[in-house]
Amino acid sequence: MLAMVACGPSKEEMEKKEKARKDSIAKDSTEKADKAKHVADSVAEAEKAAKEKMRADSIAKADSMAKAEKGKTKTAPKKTEKEVKKEKVEKVLKGRG
Repeated sequence: MLAMVACGPSKEEMEKKEKARKDSIAKDSTEKADKAKHVADSVAEAEKAAKEKMRADSIAKADSMAKAEKGKTKTAPKKTEKEVKKEKVEKVLKGRG
């Protein structure tokens, strides 16, 4: 009887181990890419929200300023004594016409 004893893993075992290692690397790379995309999407969403808030704040400020301007009443400048007397004279003369 003749028995052969081999040391170390067979070729099939080595190929399986190598395939598992490559699969693990590919899975890790995919997970990292997914995480990077998620982070980029989150940053883009936050920037979009910030721009929208700035736009809304700007509109609110403009509306507030417009309301404040609309609420102001313009007063006529005060007339001098000479202008008041002149108006009275013109009124009196108008009635005599």
